Amino acid sequence: MSHRRSSSLFLAAVTAATAALTLAAPTASAAPIPLPHHRSAVGVTGAGHHGPGGRPAPVGAGPEDAGLAGSYAPLPQGPVDHLTVTVRDSGSARTDGTFELYCHPYRGSTHRQARSACAKLDGMTKWGRDPFAPVPQNAQCTMMYGGPATAHVTGTWAGRPVNADFRRTNGCEISRWGRFEPLLPATTS
Repeated sequence: MSHRRSSSLFLAAVTAATAALTLAAPTASAAPIPLPHHRSAVGVTGAGHHGPGGRPAPVGAGPEDAGLAGSYAPLPQGPVDHLTVTVRDSGSARTDGTFELYCHPYRGSTHRQARSACAKLDGMTKWGRDPFAPVPQNAQCTMMYGGPATAHVTGTWAGRPVNADFRRTNGCEISRWGRFEPLLPATTS
């Protein structure tokens, strides 16, 4: 009888420990983790179009470029960073609407500030972080209203899908919107 009781006690302890570990484990974010990419001077594509400190690496500066000029045929172009930005109620007919943003290369953009928007997003892209992550649900935000402006951003950035909504309903959301200017327009609230 004591063997049967110790087995059931052991089973109960294992079950309790497993439940505790499951509850204590950090939850994985459903948001994509950006994986920057670049195309070197000789056509080599790889992870990390950002150099040390998060700044864009100069073309031809990577170790894969050393002594390779002319040795290999260029690889096909990798995925292009492309976002569709839809803005409503920004306070200006000029900035409301749907705009296409292409980065790396910029060709085909209808966004009014394509180069500066791409540069801003390049600076925000860090390994292991989703630059488009929403404000956390438990964030303590000031109760201020920044106006009725809304934006929806979809597409691909750094090889990862993007589907983000922006609004100006409290201090946290206003601050998040501001971090994305000039991708999102400065508003007149």
